[in-house]
Amino acid sequence: MVHGVVFNQTIVRKADIKKQSAVVKSFQRDAFGDDDYHPISMTGSNLSESGGIGYFIVDVMDTMKLMGLEGEYGRARTWVETKLDFNRDGRFNTFETTIRVLGGLLSLYQLTDDQLYLDKAVDLADRMLPVFDTPVGLPTTMVNLKTRKGISDPDNPGLVSTAEAGTLQLEFKYLSHLTDNEIYWEKAEQIMKVLKKGNSPWVSTHIFTVCETTGEFVNAPIRLGSRGDSYYEYLLKQHLQTAQTESVYREMWNLAVQGIHDHLVKFSEATGKTYTQEIVPEYQRDGMKFTQSPKQDHLVCFLGGTLMLGATTVGALVTPVSVPPKPSELTPQGLRDWKTGYELIETCMDTHRMKSGLPPEIVHFRVPDDGFGPIKDDWYIKGHRPLDPPPYDARYMLRPETVESLFMAFRLTGDERYRRYGWKIFQSIDRWCKVETGGYSTILDVDNPRGEKEDKMETFFLSETLKYLYLLFSDVEVLPLDKYVFNTEAHPLPVFEPTIRTSFV
Repeated sequence: MVHGVVFNQTIVRKADIKKQSAVVKSFQRDAFGDDDYHPISMTGSNLSESGGIGYFIVDVMDTMKLMGLEGEYGRARTWVETKLDFNRDGRFNTFETTIRVLGGLLSLYQLTDDQLYLDKAVDLADRMLPVFDTPVGLPTTMVNLKTRKGISDPDNPGLVSTAEAGTLQLEFKYLSHLTDNEIYWEKAEQIMKVLKKGNSPWVSTHIFTVCETTGEFVNAPIRLGSRGDSYYEYLLKQHLQTAQTESVYREMWNLAVQGIHDHLVKFSEATGKTYTQEIVPEYQRDGMKFTQSPKQDHLVCFLGGTLMLGATTVGALVTPVSVPPKPSELTPQGLRDWKTGYELIETCMDTHRMKSGLPPEIVHFRVPDDGFGPIKDDWYIKGHRPLDPPPYDARYMLRPETVESLFMAFRLTGDERYRRYGWKIFQSIDRWCKVETGGYSTILDVDNPRGEKEDKMETFFLSETLKYLYLLFSDVEVLPLDKYVFNTEAHPLPVFEPTIRTSFV
């Protein structure tokens, strides 16, 4: 039996209309056209003094379209046509602008066939091309869209994280496919060529690479959370996006997943729950050493569903696999990855065991000799004490990673448990994160949900969290996983047969 699958279950493949409608009703927007929304003060703000780049509105428009909110979508389209302007003199993050704005425009084009969105996507991408003008082709972390110049990260000069460099490919390669302009593909592919060449004994689990000199990895924390997460996601999805024709990405994915299992996957002391640790470099008198840290970001919760998707594609012996997959249909690696993915989702759901029903931003797992006495629980929130101000780790930022995995797991198994999990999460968000005047916001303490909120609603709440919840209760024929890949901001892009050959192996 494939781990976690009960074969005599009734597989539910149709939409749950009642719960789907409830998700639609939760869709709130404000500060129309601004880059950021502050729901408590009911104000908006932009990323530069010269004006916004549609950060918020473009990021959420495909969610509007999918939900059938035609009135709101029409209003947004008019704004894009008449007011969206990328000629802005300011510093914009290359990674975020790509996944939110470029990805949003490309998704809208493939959903609507509206030339407006492709024209805007080309304008934006052309303004971003100078970020790749570095000695080895790795992108600078920032870009000035008016002057068309790449800008290094002032906090990490000369460096770019693997997530920042390796999470541009779905968008730029699809743009090449649409326009027959190979420059976007070449720039995106060059990054992967450099990253593959720079692989180390840690097998693609590094966080930082040297951006403007050699492209070699440097010593930095090794983790699957912030600044590393979507690199792994895009290894698999690049392979799937081009109809599994680029075998180099299958190889890079397999190598990375092996490294994850060898170095990062751990099991909790109390109940044996699967989690991922971090490995941190420390400089000591006798040299640099790596130490293990039992820390897991909520961001890591994307990995459960992604591993299950990889197991049924890269790890499959037949095409397509059954729903749910049969053991005979998966390779030994596929069986391993399915099991790890299933168990990681259960661990992530366990972190919802707070008074709010929502997960903290970061948890630490108990390990022997951690100074906290006998091990009775699996994990804790570091620095969280009842009478003290909540630490950063205790917040819930409306993040989508768990519901992203629930959506994938439901599509791959048909198991209603994932819908039940998702419905509980939606109810908790709606109860504790909703702002009376409209919108939703971060709660600063998941174990004190009546406490203080932060005055910001992240664009990914509407682009990702609500979209994945909506799709969780939709028919499986809506954006099927064998026809679409979702970029890391949940923008669906179609699978296509490439006309450009991979230039490296």
